[in-house]
Amino acid sequence: MATTYEDALSNSRMLSSSVASLSSSRYQSTHIAKAYRQAAQLFLTRRLPEALSTIEPIITTPEQHDSSGELNGDLSSFAPIASASRGTRVKVWSFYLTFLNSVVELGAEEGKHAFGSTRWKQLVSKCRDGSIWEDVVRDGYAGVDGDVDAEVVVNLATLLLTHSPSQRLNQQRLETYLSASAHPTFDVSSHMQSSSYLQRRPSQHNNGTSTPRDLNTRLKLLELYTLHVLPRNEEWDYAREFISMSEVLDDERKEAFLLALHSLKEERQESEEREAKLRQQQQEQMEQRRKESEARRLEQSRAEDERRKREEENRRQPRGSDEVFRKPQPRQAPPPSSKTSRPAKRAVSPPRSLYHRASAIMVSLQTLITSTAHSMTANPMAMFRTLLFLLAFALAFGKRDLRERIMRILRNAWEKVRRTVGMGVKVSYI
Repeated sequence: MATTYEDALSNSRMLSSSVASLSSSRYQSTHIAKAYRQAAQLFLTRRLPEALSTIEPIITTPEQHDSSGELNGDLSSFAPIASASRGTRVKVWSFYLTFLNSVVELGAEEGKHAFGSTRWKQLVSKCRDGSIWEDVVRDGYAGVDGDVDAEVVVNLATLLLTHSPSQRLNQQRLETYLSASAHPTFDVSSHMQSSSYLQRRPSQHNNGTSTPRDLNTRLKLLELYTLHVLPRNEEWDYAREFISMSEVLDDERKEAFLLALHSLKEERQESEEREAKLRQQQQEQMEQRRKESEARRLEQSRAEDERRKREEENRRQPRGSDEVFRKPQPRQAPPPSSKTSRPAKRAVSPPRSLYHRASAIMVSLQTLITSTAHSMTANPMAMFRTLLFLLAFALAFGKRDLRERIMRILRNAWEKVRRTVGMGVKVSYI
């Protein structure tokens, strides 16, 4: 009877624990669904910091330890999302990954303004270094890569493909997941610590093709892996081999995948050739511009040299003209033994004096005319005054007696000038 009582007591405790666990699970599900809807609404209204603070408590592991300092082995050791149903898990993780993508696309200025510099950099680094994948596996799936829902894996791979500069980690994670989901390992001892986690653990431990939906998700994963991640890592031959050896793809899909891979490789090669040709054209254009610039510089230098030469010649030309004009005319030296040459020398001296006078008069007249023309051009009032003077002179010249007197003076002056010029011409001829 004692044994029967103890068994009944044990069964009662187990029943009470199951009822409490069921109540707690229902509460958790209600709380997760409410937080998800609220975070999604905040996200749609672009209140990103509030959306993050709402969704974070259900996707992060609470820091609860026992008295020995070790992390508790029950459900409290995982994030609340770990106990949710498969549909809820997919929705929450997909929303969080979409949220992170939007945070990265904010840019540095707007992102730091919304979250602060440190917090924004932490969120961005999760996407760029791939650490978000480890967070999802650890907090949402008890550290088991093969248990991650396929839809979540697709979103994780897409996020890293978009924002991670290197696809090595993405390739490694996808290979680990594909291998674990195709060949699962049942480590019962590692999951017996939490009966709730064991109950909600994914039941489809197969190659992910048990339903049409699973098959489509699997095909999407293979497409990401073979047609996007591997080509980014220059693993063209391995991608072709993986497609050919895949057990999920039938012959028709294999042919389609291989054709798509070949097209991607050709596009990559054409793109590289275009970029190389563009770089070559840019270099040629830069070289052509350099040569044109050098030619213009040389032309400007030659033009500057010619201009300086002309200026130098213009500066020297007036001085040379005066020297040529003032240079005395050569004359015949008389023989030293001739006695008749002395009177001839005395006879020639007066005409030379007249010649110099006439020349000086002509130079003075030329200078006067030039300066007068220049003055009239630079000062119109002077020209106007000259016209008035000429008009006054013409009026005065209208008187007969005064006109005759002026005419006599001009005739006498002209006669003297004529004789002087004629004498200068004779002397010049001699």
